[in-house]
Amino acid sequence: MMPEKWKGAKHTLLERPWFIISALAGLLCGALLITSIIRASTDNTLSLCSTAKTTAQSIAEYSTTPIQLQSIVHYATSQTVPQQSFEEISISLNVLKDRIPCNFLVFGLGHDSLMWASLNPGGTTVFLEEDPEWIQAVLKDAPSLRAHHVKYQTQLSQADNLLSTYRSEPKCLPANAFPIRYNEKCPLALTSFPDEFSDTEWDLIMVDAPKGYFPAAPGRMAAIFSSAVMARNRKGAGTTHVFLHDVDRIVEKTYANEFLCEKYRVNSAGRLWHFEIPNAANMSDQPGDRFC
Repeated sequence: MMPEKWKGAKHTLLERPWFIISALAGLLCGALLITSIIRASTDNTLSLCSTAKTTAQSIAEYSTTPIQLQSIVHYATSQTVPQQSFEEISISLNVLKDRIPCNFLVFGLGHDSLMWASLNPGGTTVFLEEDPEWIQAVLKDAPSLRAHHVKYQTQLSQADNLLSTYRSEPKCLPANAFPIRYNEKCPLALTSFPDEFSDTEWDLIMVDAPKGYFPAAPGRMAAIFSSAVMARNRKGAGTTHVFLHDVDRIVEKTYANEFLCEKYRVNSAGRLWHFEIPNAANMSDQPGDRFC
């Protein structure tokens, strides 16, 4: 989720047409209004005037969170826009509208981070980033973001071998991989991450990092695997929504089909796939040694 000057081989975030920036500002304003309406509560026994007053008070209370206002101003006055397209962003927004306030985990920190946090008012939005210098650069302009520096143990060059051998390690199998935090035997398990990563039950997970475009890069293999494991072991009601970006790349696509499962893919746009994964208790047709 970092720009070219930080990532080397990815495209730079050059100036884009102003209609994209205007559309994004409109998206944020619309989300702001939607969250106000969702949260506004009225009493059917009240008079029409009283109900209108209550609704207006609710909108005033919930429509002016500092991070939302900061986000609108930021994108309206900036020549850089989020890395995802409007169509890709809209898929996640549609889910957020139904789930806010929620627990939202984002692999990666970038120009879209302020937007994601603003679209989850009252919820917990956490970002995981492997580049400490990039964290400092982003937080300089958006210090309210909740970001953790993390280290990955894998390399993209290992992707084929990890995929072909993970079933030989019992702790990599669906029934044994959880909890992730203590799973030292499975090389795809993210064991050294902050406690908040393991202690929180995530409603939405966005996988848009780590870097995965050169052999020594961490690749997204472990992020995809661990997201699948956490989704399957959800204890609360409902499903876990997992969004995977850059599915035009072979590793992302292959690992998604192996661990997130084609049958759970419910939407897509551009380079983004959206999965809705039930917990293991609702997977009656699932073999014990396979994710899909």
